[in-house]
Amino acid sequence: MTAALLSSSYLAIAEARSSDAFREQIIRFANQLGFRYVSAMTVIDHSLTKSDFISVDNMPEAWRDSGAFNGQNRDPVMQHCKHGALPIIWDQSTYLRQGSIDLWEEQAVFGYRTGIALALHLPEGRHFMLSVDRDQPLEQPAQELTRMVADLQLFAVHAQDTALRLFVPAEQLVETPSLTPRELEALRWTMEGKTAWEVGSILGISERTAVLHIQNAMRKLGSVNKHQAVLKALRLGLIH
Repeated sequence: MTAALLSSSYLAIAEARSSDAFREQIIRFANQLGFRYVSAMTVIDHSLTKSDFISVDNMPEAWRDSGAFNGQNRDPVMQHCKHGALPIIWDQSTYLRQGSIDLWEEQAVFGYRTGIALALHLPEGRHFMLSVDRDQPLEQPAQELTRMVADLQLFAVHAQDTALRLFVPAEQLVETPSLTPRELEALRWTMEGKTAWEVGSILGISERTAVLHIQNAMRKLGSVNKHQAVLKALRLGLIH
């Protein structure tokens, strides 16, 4: 996917104002990436035994009606995303290794033969899972697959921020945090694509101090990385 298409996709998902618009944009992104199906799931944990699940996808109605997709407790992809933060590129062998080949065979009938999935685990019991799937093998060179995974990861950061805005009640959202002037400056230059070393040079501080400001901003904003922190700060009107 070209840089222009990526930038357009990030902006479009960030500006989605409804569930339908959100669904339209994640499908558009998945198709541009070369996948037919996509699923975006937001999970809000209220306790160890109670969670809310909000799923937006383009799952075939025939598969939804079959109920075959309900075997999540045995699904190796779902279990990977539930407990880890690294993306997973999966295919038939993934299920075979985990003794769940029957699950793969059930979903393969509906076009789910291979894909990429990842999860973002956020503070306060919030999680976001994004997966793209298709019926054709992933035969791209390793370098292209790596770039594809990176594109999906960055899109997920934008998508989860929009999903929380659209699907989580306002009273459950964190109040606007108080960031120091230095933390805000560090985020503004990060938004411009500057590295920690460059931020330090611009602000006249060491790279280590710049990293500290960015990390503090991430913590206060409840973000898992600097890209997410920038998006949250923008949404909250802390930076422009």
